[in-house]
Order: sequence, then structure tokens, then C-alpha cells
Amino acid sequence: MGPPVATAKLTLSYPLFASDFDPQNNSFLLVGGGGGEGRTGVGNKITLVNASRKQAVSEVVEIHLSQDEDSVTSLAVASSTESSVTAFAGINSSRRDQNAGKNEHLRSFRLEYPPRRVAQETSSEDIEVSEYKGQTTALGRASLFTPSTVASKETYQRITRLSKPQKATSGQLGAIATGLAPDGEVVLFDAKTNGPKGPWIRARLSLGKGQEAADVDILSLEEEKGSAGAFVVAYCTEYKIYVCKFSLKQQSPIRPQVSYEEPHPEVSSSKSRPKLRSVRFITSSLLVLLQNRPDRQGADIRFLELSPSLQGKILCSKTLHRGIKSATALSVCHLPAPSPSEGSQHALAVAGHDMSISVFTLEHPAQPPFGSLKAQLHVLLKSVHPSTITSLAFSTFVHPSTPQASTPPQYLKLASTSVANTVIVHTMPLMPYPAPSKKSPKTRYVLKSPGPSEAMQTTFSVLMSALVIGLGALFLQAYLEIRGGSPAYLGANDWLSRRVQDYVAVPYMFKKQANDVVSVVSPTGSISQVTDTTTNGHEQGENIASESILSSLNALASEALSSVSSASSAMISSSTPKANNLHIRGLLSRHHHHRHPATDSPAPHMVIHAEEGGNIKAGFLNPKDAAVEGGNKGKTQKWEDLSHKEREMWKKRLQEAGAWAVDEGEAVLKGVFFGQMAGFVGEAVRGAMA
Repeated sequence: MGPPVATAKLTLSYPLFASDFDPQNNSFLLVGGGGGEGRTGVGNKITLVNASRKQAVSEVVEIHLSQDEDSVTSLAVASSTESSVTAFAGINSSRRDQNAGKNEHLRSFRLEYPPRRVAQETSSEDIEVSEYKGQTTALGRASLFTPSTVASKETYQRITRLSKPQKATSGQLGAIATGLAPDGEVVLFDAKTNGPKGPWIRARLSLGKGQEAADVDILSLEEEKGSAGAFVVAYCTEYKIYVCKFSLKQQSPIRPQVSYEEPHPEVSSSKSRPKLRSVRFITSSLLVLLQNRPDRQGADIRFLELSPSLQGKILCSKTLHRGIKSATALSVCHLPAPSPSEGSQHALAVAGHDMSISVFTLEHPAQPPFGSLKAQLHVLLKSVHPSTITSLAFSTFVHPSTPQASTPPQYLKLASTSVANTVIVHTMPLMPYPAPSKKSPKTRYVLKSPGPSEAMQTTFSVLMSALVIGLGALFLQAYLEIRGGSPAYLGANDWLSRRVQDYVAVPYMFKKQANDVVSVVSPTGSISQVTDTTTNGHEQGENIASESILSSLNALASEALSSVSSASSAMISSSTPKANNLHIRGLLSRHHHHRHPATDSPAPHMVIHAEEGGNIKAGFLNPKDAAVEGGNKGKTQKWEDLSHKEREMWKKRLQEAGAWAVDEGEAVLKGVFFGQMAGFVGEAVRGAMA
């Protein structure tokens, strides 16, 4: 689940195509759009929006534009004061003027802010706007693109981008780019004026026939490099990134160079190349690219490091979530550190065709080498708008002075617009990092606390995986030893008390056999089979309840005692090697299989007796049998109750008879009773009848 994000929505009367925050005051947002030229009933407008509250946004004023001209296709705020804001917009002239060779596509406006009423709280989130009584002034209009000679006039101002305003004495560079032009073009102009005029054009970059700039970005080098009036400009076509440096004092023409080109697929491959959608500066040496894969198979953000010669190298990529088949917009916001030389964090927002917005954070050093960068997903906002998202705009974060206890909470705002007439502002809280203290008073604000490096995370994951696997193997080995399924390497049987062993250390059962048996085992390894004398507990209660039957069986048992010696001798002489597969573990397994699962009677115990001749006999007795639980305890003893000497003697006998092996462990012998042969058959029969 993502962090809490406050959302405020406003629905206007026209489709929206562009938006931008006041760079000095994140309480005001400009949006623009319209229905275009014609009498469609949908006007062309620019709206000033009050975004000071987290839960609600409101319309302050609408600038009604001519319906004989095109709608607002791009928009950028140039500068602002406490009382007004200046903005540039891309608005095509009427079709009649364009056919006459006149298209004043670049417009500038100044909007006076209404007086603001601040509530008792000091937080900027409590600003209230009174009734608007200001004026809107059109500062100028100009045609900066090279006039087209083709009959069809479809060129429009697709992109309007301005560098962030610095000091009042510093210059500001603007860039506009064509859309649907026969020959693409990017024009750089001085934006530190009241209105664009012909002499203020600083550079004209021709892209060539059929080429268009997908995006443009400008970064001032004054804050980073201390070079006033110096800028670095980047723009992208479908497959190439161009970068150039520019100064307002420069008179010679600039020549952008290709910093990166999307490589061609292999000759044998039928796939086409991914297309670049947007480009933004992180620093003067680091760019973030938004790229759509062929055939709407997804989108990626990639990070391009620039060398001093402006040659680019891809550092890493981040794939957007599967729901995004293609991306439509990108916005970036810098969360600066107190010192420009320190590392900082950038917030990145990407809009997808599925009307979702993914917000990422990128932690990076101030200067190269940047090493291994990692964009971490901060929040995924799904189904933000009912239709296609047309623009994204972060507010500008102004770092406060050293945070104190009285410093109000800081926020970062993200605005988005759509063709469904909706504008939505998301407000995301920022946190100081590290937390301010007396030892470390300097702190910065971040959207998400920086995590450990990728190498540390990988190392930690490997160590934790090895630990989990090792513990799992240890517990599995201990379990097998306790159940008698493995030789005692760990001595796990000694970890349990006698009582716990009686409940837990149940011998491991192999494949179940067809019938339970009572076996007679000789020292030579021969074993004869006798049908098991125990029956299901329910069947005992229903079918054998007569005292006369019990007395008759006892008589038969007495007669059987006289023939035990001769039977044992006969079995010894007729022993065969193939009988060795019937041993203690097998008897326990088969007996366990044939017990009725619903019986309430306690499980019979296995009893092993030794005759004077060395023969060994095994059977099952009911726990209520007197020979086990009554006064004859001296005749039989549990394995656990035998002395060490007696255990060794029994193990030797069982091993010689092939009924038990050393590698089976002693766990299989736990719970088994050992004793002499006298009275064994009669007691077994009586136990079955009980």
C-alpha cells in the first residue's frame, strides 16, 4: 500500500492540453485548452486555479480566448511576483490568417493575482482567495517558426519550455518546437522580456524533413556551475537525443550534436526500435528518457549520463508496470539539498495510456560518476482521469531555511489534466532527511527516505536466503532423525525429553503393506508370519463381547504354548533370505495402515519376546493388557526403560535376526516392549479381546 496522497479534482467546461505551476508559489496553477477554431460551442480558455488546499481546488479566473483561433496547445509560466504571473502559450492564429502566411502562434499574458487572505495558521495550505478583481493583459504575440511553403497549413506550436527562473538579474531562455510541420524546427528565444519579438530569437535549430522534436528541456547552469546566462539544451526525436550548450552572450550559431541514438535491431529481427517520448534534465550531466516500446508492448524510463564532450551512455532502465502499454507524459521535480555539492533527490512522474500515474524517486550524487542509479516506485495512482492524460506538472519546491520545530509541513504537488475537462492535483507530504538535530542541523526534504544501495540490498538478500535455506535443512534433518528416517548426525533425539519423545518421535512409515502380521524372527534371519491379533476397536465392541469366547481362546492359547519350542525349531531350519524384508519397521507400518481411523481405542503396543532357544517373536498387545499395564510389568519393559546393557544386547539380537539395522536409528525401537516369551500368545489374544 502506497503512502497517503491527498487528491483534489476540478472539472472545467473545455478539454485541457497543458498545465504549469507558478514557480514561486505552488498555490496557483495555470491550465489551458479548448475546442479549437469553429463554432463547436466549446471555448478556448486559460484558467487560473487555486490549488492551495489539499482536499479541494477551485477556479479563480478564466481567460476567454477567441473562438476564431486555435485552442491552447502548450503552456509555460515564465515568472511571477506577489501580485501577478507571466506565461507563454502556443495558440495558432485563425485558418484565414494562416493561409495568408501569418501565424502568430506564440502568445504571452500577464495575470494579476487576486488579493489573498491568510488564515490564522501559518501553513501555506490555508491560503484563501477572495473574489477576483484583477486584470488580464495580453503582452504580445509573434511568429517565430519559419513560414511553410506547402499548401496545407497544419503546423502548430507543440512544445513550450522555459528554463527555471533564477535571480532577478539573470536571463531566462525559452524554447518552442513545431508539430505537424514539413520540416521540424526548434527555436530558442530570450524569455526575460514582456513579449517575444523577432530580435529576441537567439537560435533556430532545423531538424530536417519529416523530423519533429518529441520533447525539449532546458537547464540553467547558473546554480550548478555558477555560469550566469549559460544553459544546456536537450531535445529528442523518435530515435535520437541532441544536446548543446548555449549562452545568451553567444553570437555564433550553435550546432547540437547527437548524444545518443537508439540502436537498430539485428538484421534478422523483425522488431522495430523503441520510440522516445520525453527527455528531462536531472543534472547537467544526467538525463532521464521516457521511451515507448514497439507495438504498444510497454514503456521504460532510462537514465543517460553525459560525458564532458556531451556523449551519452545509458546507465540503467526502469520498466513501468504491466498495465501501461505506452506512456503519454513525463514531469520531473528537483528536491534540492542545502548545499549544491551534496547529493539530492528527484521526483519523477509518468502518465500512462491507462490513465495511471507512476511516481518514482531517484537518489543521486551531485556530480558524475553516478554509478548504479535506481528509481524507486513511490506511489502508483490508478485510473486518475476518465480519459487520456495530456499533461503533468510538478510544483517547484523551494527549500526552507534550516528546519525548526516551528517550520510548517512541506508538500510537493503534482497536477495532471485530461481531454475529459478534468484537472487533478495530488499533494504528497515531504519529510526531512536526516531528521534535524543539534549535531546535524542541515537537512533536506525528500519524498521517500533513501534506502540502502543496490549492492547492499543484494548482499543482504543473499545472506538471508542462505540463512533460511540452512535453517530449513537443519530442521529437516532433525525431524528425520527424530522420526527414524535418517542416521543420527545431529543427535536430535537427545533434544527431547522422554515424555515429548513418546508423542513426537513416532517411527517413520514406509509404503503401506496389505496385511498386518505377527512375526516370529530367528537369529538366522528367518521370519514366519501369523495374522495380527488386534482388530478395530469398533469391531471389538460389536463382534467380540462374550466371556465364553474369551475363555475358549484362552484355552487354545494354553494349548499353543506347548508347541512353541517345536515351532521355533522348525522355523529356524526353514529360514530363507527372502523373508528378511519383514522387520520391525515394516510391521509397524502395516499395523498402522490397517487400524480403523475412527477408533477411539488406544493404539496397541508392539511387544518383542526372546525364547531360550534364541528365537525372537513380535506381536501387538492392547495397552490395557495386564502384561503391559498391569501387574506383569516386570515381564516386559519399554525400550526407554531398558538399561544400556540390555539395549545393546537387544540391538545385537535384532541385528542378527535381520529385524533391525544400525542406520535405522533407535527411534524405531521407542515405544516397543521387550520381554521373555512365557505367556506371550495367551496375553496377545486376551489383549485383542479386551
